[in-house]
Amino acid sequence: MTSPESATEPVPSDRPAVLPSMVGGAILVAGLYCGRELVVPLVLAALLAFVLAPACRLLERARLPHAVAVVLVVLLTFAFIGGLGMIVGHQAADLAGDLPSYQSTIMGKWHALGQKYGFLAKLTEQAPTASKPAEGGTGQQASLPFGLGEVSGLTLARNVAQPLLGPLESFGIVLVFTIFILLSSDDLRDRLVRLVGRHDLHRTILVMNDAAYRLSRYFLFQLGLNAGFGTLIGLTLWLAGLPNPLLWGILAALMRFVPYLGVFIALAPPLLLAVAVVPGWSLALIVLAVFIMSETIMGQVIEPLIYGHSTGLSPLAVIVATAFWALLWGPIGLLIATPLTVCLVVIGRHVEALAFLDIMLGDRAPLEPSETFYQRALEGKALSLVPMARQQIAASSLTDYFDAVALPGLALAQDDLVSDTLAFERLEAIHAQIEAVLAQLASQKADVRSESQAVPSAEWKQSNAVVCIPGRGQLDDLAAAMAVQALCAAGFGARVEPNLVLGTSSNTDLAATRLCCLSVLEEGSSVSGIRYFVRRMQKRMPEATIVVGLWHSGRDSLLLAALREEGGSEHLVLSIGELIAFARALSAKASKLRPSERQEMVASSS
Repeated sequence: MTSPESATEPVPSDRPAVLPSMVGGAILVAGLYCGRELVVPLVLAALLAFVLAPACRLLERARLPHAVAVVLVVLLTFAFIGGLGMIVGHQAADLAGDLPSYQSTIMGKWHALGQKYGFLAKLTEQAPTASKPAEGGTGQQASLPFGLGEVSGLTLARNVAQPLLGPLESFGIVLVFTIFILLSSDDLRDRLVRLVGRHDLHRTILVMNDAAYRLSRYFLFQLGLNAGFGTLIGLTLWLAGLPNPLLWGILAALMRFVPYLGVFIALAPPLLLAVAVVPGWSLALIVLAVFIMSETIMGQVIEPLIYGHSTGLSPLAVIVATAFWALLWGPIGLLIATPLTVCLVVIGRHVEALAFLDIMLGDRAPLEPSETFYQRALEGKALSLVPMARQQIAASSLTDYFDAVALPGLALAQDDLVSDTLAFERLEAIHAQIEAVLAQLASQKADVRSESQAVPSAEWKQSNAVVCIPGRGQLDDLAAAMAVQALCAAGFGARVEPNLVLGTSSNTDLAATRLCCLSVLEEGSSVSGIRYFVRRMQKRMPEATIVVGLWHSGRDSLLLAALREEGGSEHLVLSIGELIAFARALSAKASKLRPSERQEMVASSS
């Protein structure tokens, strides 16, 4: 039994490693926040460099010098961005000037709703009023609910334009940074290679180039799709007669960079404007339908066709990253949260020191399938694996699933058992869980891969043709059950017999067994124990070919090397796939022999 003192020994040794990481992370976050005036333009420039790099390479192929191509592309891009900014400012000013003319329409709809719904009438009465409506449309302007009438046109223009003009404060810095990043792209890549992969220069350069190409392609596609979305929204709203359609199209394109909520944020202003422009509700319904249909087509049809269903980020990571960057850098952080997080995930996948970024933010499974198999069995939730197992079996085969997932999962449990970290009571629960999974998979149809192989001969389809006997390990019987299930799916007659049958003579049909497999996991097995079982099998089933299934054993296994060194008469296989291939070879060989040759083969084997 472990003493309380020994149980707490690892904790102090972990503190020196955890505490500096936490302090370093806090300093990094504080630096990003305090230095946002410099860091934000640098990040924007880096993201723009990824987007503009393909255009620069295209001009370089047209024989333009590198520096000329970079300056030309950047200047044209920023001229386009500046033009959009002027359009947004002009549209916002027009909207601010037209807002007072929409007050009568808003008040008419508000009072109509107040008469229909009593609680709105009470809110209208409680709302502060700036003036009373004048008869015949002259005199003082009608009051808006919640004090909207007190807001001047200049104030509204400032409130509308300020969030859009905020990023332009660092326009010049971003321009300079973008030019220098594109001009020094090769030098920056070489410096990064020296930092993270100088020991394997060729592979690291290929990985970095591939990652940069994929990021550029992804960002360019995302920018193009969002621009197309904004263009579609703007054109549709213009045809519907909504004022300032360019403003709403640009807003829709920008807000689509914000995951999940961006489209709703972009929908709110034009929808409210549609309510205020015309007396009826038809325009508002058109605006709502346009946004819903456009987002559905873009998100469910076009995006999956272009770059798949996923950005490589887990949904929780997208939400957390959006909230984090928005809290850190405000509206700019909200817009660049997803592209920036994608960059971090790609870096984590290619830089070993930053692999935790891929684990925490990426959408790839955090555990290997075999680890998930063992974890679910350990938690008593192994049956939740059945749907995923059936999908994998349908895509490949039952044999592949056992070899790639189930047997490695059993090996993990066996390792914990040998190291005394797995209690016996928990072992019984794991055993029952895996048995339940095998029972569910027993109804699976014939092995997809096996159906394309040669069909075993009639004598190999008998129930005693292949017998699997588990070793002494507490989980060897489960491995034997998997082997039998895969053999049956391949068309062989197979069954599991307990190892106690080797010490009795009650089961007389074992003498006709053609292939006997000793099923053992490497951990918990020994050369002497395996040799003991092999001798008993040879004595009990003299006509059978003996195979030792040393499941999930590496090619450099010491146990495997010791068995091969002794050079016994038995055959060694390391996977169920090898066992089935060996059984097929024996079946094919036996079917080609004449009866007299079969008798000679049986006599020589005995």
